[in-house]
Amino acid sequence: MSIAVAIDGPAASGKGTISKAVATHFGFAHLDTGLLYRAVGARVLDGMDAVEAATSLDFTDLDRDDLRTGPVAQAASKVAAIPEVRAALVDFQRAFARRAGGAVLDGRDIGTVICPDAEVKLYVTASDEIRAQRRYLELSSKGHDVTPESVLEDLRERDRRDSERATAPLKPADDAVLLDTTDLSIEDAIAKAAEAIRAHL
Repeated sequence: MSIAVAIDGPAASGKGTISKAVATHFGFAHLDTGLLYRAVGARVLDGMDAVEAATSLDFTDLDRDDLRTGPVAQAASKVAAIPEVRAALVDFQRAFARRAGGAVLDGRDIGTVICPDAEVKLYVTASDEIRAQRRYLELSSKGHDVTPESVLEDLRERDRRDSERATAPLKPADDAVLLDTTDLSIEDAIAKAAEAIRAHL
């Protein structure tokens, strides 16, 4: 059985948590596509050319321990706006989506560009303030020196850049199920996502 689940949404909306949980629940493979762009961004911060970084990306690059930091997130958002970088990573993602046994991919353009024919499409969102609060707690718990205000400003800047880029802007697919997690517990959000997937099985 090959079933592709595309889960899109802005940063800290809960899409990563939901994606991992439903992939585990249904026994599907999971790919956080944002990590691909973060890995490219990290290599660029190391001094590499963005297109070269994308075309030579290796799975080991996804294991770096600095991929969740603020500077890498900003670098990822910048390299994601480069069409040649996106093109280099598209084939990898599409092949992953059609692997036997089912796959869940989360990112910003999965349902619109990478897998427009995905059997299930979800667009996960939440208010700016709630997303910033979540990301602040995540970063500060790992010892990063951030403030709630700086995290909110960072998120809004990324949203603006991701939504306004010419290539594959962040937006829900026309046939995506919208899932607003602002007032949902993690358990409720996962349950709603699982319900949408189950309807297609």
